[in-house]
Amino acid sequence: MVTNDIPMWVGVLGNFGFPIVITFYLLFRVEKKMENLESVILELAKVIENIKK
Repeated sequence: MVTNDIPMWVGVLGNFGFPIVITFYLLFRVEKKMENLESVILELAKVIENIKK
């Protein structure tokens, strides 16, 4: 690797590294919320099933 390539790599990381990190952060946050939503929906289904009986 030549010393002249370093600014190019810094630019590439600046342009693509930050969006990739933000994407993974948001993906994990949404995943946790989806798991919580799934458990609430399952509980609601149980309550509705009990009301039907």
